Amino acid sequence: MSSSDETAPAPEKPRDPILLVDDEASLLDIFVAALSPHFDCVTTNSSREAEFELRKRDFKVVICDHLMPGGNGMSFLVRAREEYPHMQRILVTGYMKPEMLLRSVNEAALFRYLLKPVSLTELVKVTADAAKLHDQSIS
Repeated sequence: MSSSDETAPAPEKPRDPILLVDDEASLLDIFVAALSPHFDCVTTNSSREAEFELRKRDFKVVICDHLMPGGNGMSFLVRAREEYPHMQRILVTGYMKPEMLLRSVNEAALFRYLLKPVSLTELVKVTADAAKLHDQSIS
């Protein structure tokens, strides 16, 4: 076989970077297992750690838990919207009153919110849709 008959494997497309923020390590592990085949996942356990990561690199999507010790996820997403307007924001919450949810969606300009327990199929689809919207918003 000549070298012209051999085909090199196609270069792997880089995975879109996403940031996951949750104080529950077990939930982060589940989310990473579902998302890592499709995305370059970075995890943090607090909004403070997440803000540090945002300064280090660009993310297309951030997925954040609502209630965490040492910082409300919604407040973090509002700040993230101001500093990184193209990054898409997804809130994960166990419970929220409808009026509070509506206000939060507007203040943080959320792409979506997901209620716990989160369907992993829905999580992957919503994250992929958010990454596409990010790309459209900067082109």
